[in-house]
Amino acid sequence: MKGLSLRQLSAVLAVHRTGRIVNAASDLGLTQPAVSLQIQEAERIAGTPLFERTRDGLRPTAAGSAMIEAAQDIDETLRRLDDEIAAIRGGRRGRLRLGVVSTAKYFAPAIMAAFMKLHPELEISLWVGNRDETIASLEAQRIDVALMGRPPREFPVRATQIGEHPFVIIAATDHPLVGQPAVRKQRIADEEFLVRERGSGTRTALDIFLSEIPGRIENIGVELGSNETIKQAVMAGLGVALISAHTIAQEIEFGRLAILDVEGLPIIRNWFSVSRADRTPSPAMVAFEAFLREHGRSFLPDVAS
Repeated sequence: MKGLSLRQLSAVLAVHRTGRIVNAASDLGLTQPAVSLQIQEAERIAGTPLFERTRDGLRPTAAGSAMIEAAQDIDETLRRLDDEIAAIRGGRRGRLRLGVVSTAKYFAPAIMAAFMKLHPELEISLWVGNRDETIASLEAQRIDVALMGRPPREFPVRATQIGEHPFVIIAATDHPLVGQPAVRKQRIADEEFLVRERGSGTRTALDIFLSEIPGRIENIGVELGSNETIKQAVMAGLGVALISAHTIAQEIEFGRLAILDVEGLPIIRNWFSVSRADRTPSPAMVAFEAFLREHGRSFLPDVAS
């Protein structure tokens, strides 16, 4: 393996990321034959194929997966080295790649803005996805820190609690259950639910909440792709929804949605900042996580029912 070059490892990562030689070439700014040559050289050094062709593109072999993991480690080490040398030079002190689950996008920009005022020398990017996508990005080191609910168990992480994360059931303001006290779970289960996709933290919370009602989660409701779509559908009277209270602050303030008083609610979870435990945190990560410990709670929306 000593004969491997950074250029070859970059080609392997690009093919893994894009699934095809032509896409990897575009991503790297190279010609398709140049990328093919780098892959062939890497396979010659490894003594075994790194990818197999499928109908959906190139898929890593067992050897390919091992090389991809090593290449990701090397890429992360070089990125940290770049940050440290930049800090030594006294110039730009590094980069922070922040990933957030889609529910956190309602307050993450405010956190970023406040942090950037304190650290204008840092380059910060924001990525948004659902829970499964965020975990995958953290594991693959495409992001440095994630803001999310339950920390993943698939790999070791550092997790710092930021504050409470309540889930509530919302309805249109003219819904007959608005204003009724202590609505029973069996009664709310009769309603038409509007739900997020599987893999989201909100969907998981609803599955757990309704799990005591026989057969309910097997026919849980109409699946919609975003919190914004769900809110609009609820306002239109198409159903009710379990949703993060931190996504509806404006709608509640302006009287466009109502929070139902349901037994067992709100469900209280927590927000965490999460990073990989097997990676040495960069100076930017250390500063950001310290900022969240001290100030993170103050950015969470205060939603009154």
